[in-house]
Amino acid sequence: MSAGRVDRLEWERRLWARGIRCVAGMDEAGRGPLAGPVVAAAVILPIRWRETGEVDPEFAGLNDSKQLSPATRETLYDRLVNHPEVRFALGWADPEEIDRLNILRATHRAMQRALAGLQPVPEHVLVDGRPVPGLPVPHSALVRGDARSYSIAAASVLAKVTRDRFMVELDRQYPGYGFAEHKGYPTPRHLEALARLGPCPAHRRSFTPVRTRQMVWHF
Repeated sequence: MSAGRVDRLEWERRLWARGIRCVAGMDEAGRGPLAGPVVAAAVILPIRWRETGEVDPEFAGLNDSKQLSPATRETLYDRLVNHPEVRFALGWADPEEIDRLNILRATHRAMQRALAGLQPVPEHVLVDGRPVPGLPVPHSALVRGDARSYSIAAASVLAKVTRDRFMVELDRQYPGYGFAEHKGYPTPRHLEALARLGPCPAHRRSFTPVRTRQMVWHF
């Protein structure tokens, strides 16, 4: 590996060297927006990558989804979900649950659901960010893990694209807010629409910019 190049299999290799064969990566998308769900993904990459120590060329661009263009994310998403050796599962927490639990606990709930749906059950999970209470298997939390681990990067792409596609559907259901454009984040256009239209059922009413609006959505 050339100097300065990030080895995005380093953390997986460390676990494989300890005899831990089934390693998953996990990440989420949607903690910051004012509307829509938070989505988590858990991914187990092909066993051949463990055996050869190399990723397939078509996945060499896997990285933190925020660092990729929308077109690249979509391409990688399609390759991941259609790959016969990739195993993945998704977990969601909707706006009502976010308001009831708070965003951190709802995010952890979404991650727990993603892991619960993953087969086979991994022996260890690499998680982006901080430790996640309540995970039923051992895990390692990596700060900026989506840029340091292919497993987490894959989960980042799946979670981001899944959520973005859902926000496009919400834009059709609740026109006028621009969800397809900003995906629920507090952009100037979104805040202007929120002030003009009031919150819709997709909004997180516990979030301050939504809570302070007095107008009510009319069906």
